[in-house]
Amino acid sequence: MNRKLLDDDEPYFNSDGLVVFTADYLLSRGYCCGNGCRNCPYDYKNVPEPKRTLLLEKREDENSQDEKKA
Repeated sequence: MNRKLLDDDEPYFNSDGLVVFTADYLLSRGYCCGNGCRNCPYDYKNVPEPKRTLLLEKREDENSQDEKKA
């Protein structure tokens, strides 16, 4: 993946032409927008089912893979 991280105070990074907001930025916004943001700190609270469940499962799978690597 070709991603260019911006300065620490920037609210996003560019991932293959997509803007991905950081968890800190999303947290400072104060609510889940319901769009399924990659770094959502609200566990996708406002994302409709079944997409919410799929996103939570994907996050859990990624976290368990990261733990295995460590």
